[in-house]
Amino acid sequence: GVNMANAKEIKERMASIQETKKITNAMYLISSSKMKQAKKKLADTEPFFYAMQAEIGRILRHVPDMHSHFFDMREKIAQEDRKIGCIVVTADKGLAGAYNHNVIKMTEEMLKGPGKYKLFVLGELGRQYFSKKDKLELDTGFRYTVQNPTMYRARVISTRMLELFEQGELDEIHIIYTRMVNAMQVEAEKINILPLQRMNFVPKNLPSLEGVYQEGVTLYPSAHSVMDSIVPNYVYGILYGCLVESFCSEQNARMQAMQNATDSAAKMLGELNITYNRVRQADITQELTEVIGGANAQKRK
Repeated sequence: GVNMANAKEIKERMASIQETKKITNAMYLISSSKMKQAKKKLADTEPFFYAMQAEIGRILRHVPDMHSHFFDMREKIAQEDRKIGCIVVTADKGLAGAYNHNVIKMTEEMLKGPGKYKLFVLGELGRQYFSKKDKLELDTGFRYTVQNPTMYRARVISTRMLELFEQGELDEIHIIYTRMVNAMQVEAEKINILPLQRMNFVPKNLPSLEGVYQEGVTLYPSAHSVMDSIVPNYVYGILYGCLVESFCSEQNARMQAMQNATDSAAKMLGELNITYNRVRQADITQELTEVIGGANAQKRK
């Protein structure tokens, strides 16, 4: 009958959607396993990071008049003359919903503020986006992938940032990345890395230390040199955390995108199946009609 081609086309379309569904489902599983591995890596390094933070806090408590250049706010430099560096963490590719959009939006908001900005963009997508903007200073030599973040990569990047800060090339350094709030929600967040702020090292909710005997601390060879060796490690820790959080958020966004694609494929298959059955029924009815018509014609003869 006329409809047979139609039924065949529907069948082919269903097969192709079925294939797509397999792929999106596989991609979902890959992102899910990448995210689990990254979360585990982060959990393994967190104690080290918190120990660093506690140690810096301890030195600041014992040496209150500590003048480490890492804490130098450079107040003498006017706001509009401040050289502000910002690391921006985007993805290497699309397919992750609003993930890149939110980071880019937050970066553009920041660029409206006073100061001389320089961007250090991680991830191909962000690099392509910002390189098209004129009148924007972008460090083009800064090319790192955001896939499978490692402590080594965090160290290379922070070493570079610490140098720029210490040489006075930059007065402030920030990072814009994506934090996982929970399994359903991620959000772009901006934190300042340098100069360090003393208030970040004041232990929260500790009882007042007035009149409490504090353990005596001998800092060898000096408080300064101890600070100089701890702070870079602390900065690697922050950066590594931001890279892994962003990577997890990106995988999470990708999982949601793939889940949605898999769901809509399933929905389309369901709808096509109904159409296919209708077409098949119409074909059968058509054939029966023809057979009966033929039989009646025989009779009349």
